[in-house]
Amino acid sequence: MLGLTSWASSVQALWKIPGEVWRNPWFLATLADAYCGFLFFWLWVIYKERSWLARLGWLVAIVLLGNIAMAVYVLLQTWHISGEAPIEKLLLRRTTRRYESGA
Repeated sequence: MLGLTSWASSVQALWKIPGEVWRNPWFLATLADAYCGFLFFWLWVIYKERSWLARLGWLVAIVLLGNIAMAVYVLLQTWHISGEAPIEKLLLRRTTRRYESGA
């Protein structure tokens, strides 16, 4: 995604997309689909994060970077759990501080 996004940005700026593209029904449907997905992912971020500063920071990142930011968030979440941990450790909110043993 980073490579493709970088390439597309080097070829044409986002704000220079022709008007007929913005009016295309499939473009609008795809854009709405993507941002609905971003919103639902962010609802999980709201659940996981306890700080509103972190929640809002991730919202900005997700809106601006989309799946790139979402992938970074999941990678950061997996960084804090062991390889043998059950999926609940990834999906559910931590009940103890991350630096305590057993967290």
